[in-house]
Amino acid sequence: MSNDDRLMLRVARKEKLTDDVIGLTLVSQDGQPLPHWTPGSHIELALSLYRNGAAPASSDDVLLRQYSLCSDYRDQTQWQVAVLREDSGRGGSRFIHKGLREGDTLQVSQPRNLFPFAPRKKVLFIAGGIGITPMLPMIQQADAEGIDWRLVYLARDRSRMSLLDRLTAYDSNRIRLNGDAEDGPLDLTALLTECDADTSVYSCGPKGLLDALEGMAATQDQWSLHIERFSGGDVDTRGNAFDVVINSTGQRLHIPEGRSVLSVLRENGFKIPSSCGDGVCGSCETGVLAGTPDHRDAVLSPEEKADNDYMMLCVSRALSDELVLDL
Repeated sequence: MSNDDRLMLRVARKEKLTDDVIGLTLVSQDGQPLPHWTPGSHIELALSLYRNGAAPASSDDVLLRQYSLCSDYRDQTQWQVAVLREDSGRGGSRFIHKGLREGDTLQVSQPRNLFPFAPRKKVLFIAGGIGITPMLPMIQQADAEGIDWRLVYLARDRSRMSLLDRLTAYDSNRIRLNGDAEDGPLDLTALLTECDADTSVYSCGPKGLLDALEGMAATQDQWSLHIERFSGGDVDTRGNAFDVVINSTGQRLHIPEGRSVLSVLRENGFKIPSSCGDGVCGSCETGVLAGTPDHRDAVLSPEEKADNDYMMLCVSRALSDELVLDL
């Protein structure tokens, strides 16, 4: 999150949505409108409190975490996110659940959209658990534009489904709730056989769901698939060693096999922002001025990867012996 992207927002409301999901409402401190955003956008929170305008003692202690905006995309008075508590995570969700209070201020990035909504004539939304969050603004837009849409909302049990109140304004015939405990596992194959060439499938949720959808999409040429991952899985740092050159200083650093570019840069004093660490959030995106990256992220489009103008330092490596980075 660069200095130009930062907003100081106040936590106007913190509410319990389910036993393990907290909702946050963020507003500007001076009443000014918040920047416009589009369905599919996320924001990055710097999870260090700024009470009374005091900055954190060290930037190394700030946790950067990204969350999908799930509020009304036309409302510039507030932004809303929902945060699942992940006890085995790296601390960001635990901080929000246990440490964050109403009235606290947070450093927040401008909205960024890596999951743009550009459907065909029909849309099937498949949301798994907290993956409902980016779906809600998309459903709002689809309904407003008269697009034929359906939602299938999956969870281990229905008590874990958050933000159900946001769906009451829509035709219930378009919405299917499926809790494994109450309804049994959903038959994805049967669901997708109903999709034709006019259908876009948008999905967000756990890795198993998204992997299954990608496997099914690869064996057909009818419906199109658009997914957003919250986690990229195991980071693959295998590959030949190479060097990176810092354009601004000429400094050369060696990246051995098994080490990421991000870790080596940080070890040498470079303050590179990073949130996910596994190539799905885009926080560590860096310009490439020379050389050929080996792209291993889930952020850049195939066209952007072919251009080789940017790379994600947390996972991507090099196909050339050297990369010149725009740092």
